[in-house]
Amino acid sequence: MNHLTAMRRPGLCFVGPNLGRHADWVPSQAEILASLFADKGHPVLCTSSIRQPALRLADMVGSLVRWRGQIDVVILAVFSGWGFVAADIASRAARLLGLPQIQHLHGGRLPDFTSGRPRALRRLLARADAIVAPSGYLAELARERGFPAHVVPNVLDLEKYPFRLRREATPRLLWMRTFHRIYNPRLAIETLVLLREAGLRATLTMAGQDKGLGGETRRLAAVRGLDAAVRFPGFLDSAEKQRVFADHDIFLNTNHIDNMPVTVLEAAAFGLPIVATRVGGIPHLLKDGHSGLLVADDDAREMAAAVRRLHDEPEVVHRLSRGGRSLAESCSWPRVYERWTRLFDDLFERRHSAGHGQFDP
Repeated sequence: MNHLTAMRRPGLCFVGPNLGRHADWVPSQAEILASLFADKGHPVLCTSSIRQPALRLADMVGSLVRWRGQIDVVILAVFSGWGFVAADIASRAARLLGLPQIQHLHGGRLPDFTSGRPRALRRLLARADAIVAPSGYLAELARERGFPAHVVPNVLDLEKYPFRLRREATPRLLWMRTFHRIYNPRLAIETLVLLREAGLRATLTMAGQDKGLGGETRRLAAVRGLDAAVRFPGFLDSAEKQRVFADHDIFLNTNHIDNMPVTVLEAAAFGLPIVATRVGGIPHLLKDGHSGLLVADDDAREMAAAVRRLHDEPEVVHRLSRGGRSLAESCSWPRVYERWTRLFDDLFERRHSAGHGQFDP
């Protein structure tokens, strides 16, 4: 930390869809970071936790206006869809208010969404004083358009993820995402069908919020004769998550689209070998054969073969379990905080040299 930030921790305002305070919503990375920065002594503000998108946007902009005297830097979450529209408007407001902004890119759908909106993306990124992405996958999105981007991984509080080194893997499978089309829960069911047809007494737990495919997935399990082999515990809190991860040996990530999913990092932190579809940012996150096994998108046979490999080859289980934990440790708060601190130092040095004076220690 240099002299500009050593005397006072900069005041941060996290702007985006911060809905983790509501039941059955997973805290966003912004909310997790906000809490951790506050513990480090940073003044922290967050907006907005309002569910309705239009009202949430109004609250975000209004909060920036009300809090402008307390903010040293805005950390703006940039998602696809409505989240992109909200980020565009909020970034304009921050620029008009003279507030430095770090744009924090999120979501595996962002590259596809912005491919048809190149001018809108350039306008948005041009307002950023710095751009952050949790993986090289999204960093490339900015760099390909001429904007430098810093890779700062999503953060994990490793104390919440007790590690158990797996030396062998029984076919107790865990799937934990949202029941939505992009997360392709059907693939987990079809993989289980193939495993049981091959003679493995595999079981599957599917946990998470229902965003439209929960009932369909349950019906599919019943049609496939898997009522006794599949469990649907719903959304898991932190304590339930620890118990469920401890009771399983293999984690399935079946997404059609992905970036740097925290659930995959959580599985790695707990020591579960991971079988994941080779989509989006996953190849940037997992090294095939070292921290996970990567398979083709929507290919139940290849995913089942990877599970069988883990069942049959304990040395692979051991390697993936250790490699996954090492990956998770790279996302520990001390390491991530150091990257954010260097970013703040660089941002305020540049502004100080330019004579802006927004951050006066």
